[in-house]
Amino acid sequence: MPQYDRYKTALYEQFARVGKALCSAKRLELIDLLLQTERSVEELANETSMSVANTSQHLQVLKQARIVESTRHGNRVVYRVSSEQAGALLTSIQQFAEQGLAEVEAITRRFHDGCAEMEPVDRVDLMARAGAGDVIVLDVRPRAEYEAGHLPFAESLPLEDLEQRLASLPKDKQIVAYCRGPYCVLAVEAVDRLRQRGFNAVRLEDGIREWQEQGLPVEYEESA
Repeated sequence: MPQYDRYKTALYEQFARVGKALCSAKRLELIDLLLQTERSVEELANETSMSVANTSQHLQVLKQARIVESTRHGNRVVYRVSSEQAGALLTSIQQFAEQGLAEVEAITRRFHDGCAEMEPVDRVDLMARAGAGDVIVLDVRPRAEYEAGHLPFAESLPLEDLEQRLASLPKDKQIVAYCRGPYCVLAVEAVDRLRQRGFNAVRLEDGIREWQEQGLPVEYEESA
């Protein structure tokens, strides 16, 4: 085999390692979760409804492809994405599927039938209104994800705590809820619940990743 062919074959074999690591729905979901904040194997297993053993196997595949990395803290192993390029990689896959696969649009349309409509929310206008106190921005992701990065002026109200805190939310202001991005269902459910109880609520399709890709500011909060 000529030297050029050997080089080309060896190079594309390494590219294929990444492709093979991504050819699993659950592994793509794990990447999406780790783009929000680092997590233990047990936390990821709970979020994805998999066993710890199965979750660990998927993570090892991603680790071998250098998409994620891990740190051990005693008996606890914590995973994170290896670089910001993991976010760009996932976005590229999602956008390619959106444009090329009619099934993506059909699945999304079926899910949103009867759910909260995705009303357009201007990002810059949202920040101005939130800063003036004219709108309430709710981050309905788990608290750890909020602390790892959230929209300016956003309040943390995890979906699981929504019912207990309804009385503290004003009904004379619009509420904008967001979660992990366009394919996350947490904000959809939050808006549905709020509207059923008489609140003027809409969903922001952006998550932190989409917000940052537009060059907009993100705030951070230290854990207690």
